[in-house]
Amino acid sequence: MKANQLLLATRHPAAVPLPIEGELPSLGGATAWLNSPPLSAAGLRGKVVLIDFWTYTCINWLRTLPYVRAWAEKYREHGVVVIGVHSPEFSFEHDIDNVRRAAKDMRVAYPIAIDNDYAIWSAFDNHYWPALYLVDAQGRIRSHQFAQGTEAAADWGDLRSPENYVGDARTENFASPGGAVVDQPRVYATPAHFSLNQWALAGEWTVGREATLLNEANGRIAYRFHARDLHLVMGPAAWGTSVRFRVFLDGQAPGAAHGSDVDDQGNGTVTDQRLYQLIRQPKPIADRQFEIEFLDAGVEAFAFTFG
Repeated sequence: MKANQLLLATRHPAAVPLPIEGELPSLGGATAWLNSPPLSAAGLRGKVVLIDFWTYTCINWLRTLPYVRAWAEKYREHGVVVIGVHSPEFSFEHDIDNVRRAAKDMRVAYPIAIDNDYAIWSAFDNHYWPALYLVDAQGRIRSHQFAQGTEAAADWGDLRSPENYVGDARTENFASPGGAVVDQPRVYATPAHFSLNQWALAGEWTVGREATLLNEANGRIAYRFHARDLHLVMGPAAWGTSVRFRVFLDGQAPGAAHGSDVDDQGNGTVTDQRLYQLIRQPKPIADRQFEIEFLDAGVEAFAFTFG
């Protein structure tokens, strides 16, 4: 349902009938607020409210952001309040300064409830990023939407690589010979051949539960993938540092297939803990071999996403 239909339904229920799914839970569990003083369910009565659960490295949320941002701007004068509830996935997303910086960079100007303790998430019994809940002027939840699927829409017809984590707790298809040794420095190598969606490390890394840390310069991550876009959530392990890297596609500089965070020669720098777009290739899309070499130590890699 489009935003204008949702708005019409909340103001004129007979026009577009929607069920009542419950009452707007308390927002009092927020640990902080950005772009607004604290808001409450009682104080929002008389307003149509759109609750948007997000976390700033989530590729599925990033794809919805242009629409939510546009709704916030277009319907504000009609009494609609958009509230972003930031419920973090990775440990660095608990840092309010990281969230503040990401919100500024992404032009998220509507109120943000920092939900570091998952109190609001639990009150909604939510299970997804992103998740949208539409609340009418009487404080009743009238609709919800869970997105399956960076701001550009994915090329779904050519997408054959699912999201995959680099930390040991949730990773799949790790192909370095001998497997991973958790929480201990180890020198890894890549296999001679990769199957689709397999990945491997080369160089000295420490594989953790959430992320994998490069201990010495010139370590690599290789990934066999099939998608238009390849992203990697990563960041420097030490605040205020940076890590240079180079990206390769089938052993060559990416050229026209480079992402927004690298140049056509594959050069880039990790400066913040966020999602980096490394590959955006033109058609035709085929199985490709991706590699990223870090020229400095001290990077943490969290997750690959594709589009």
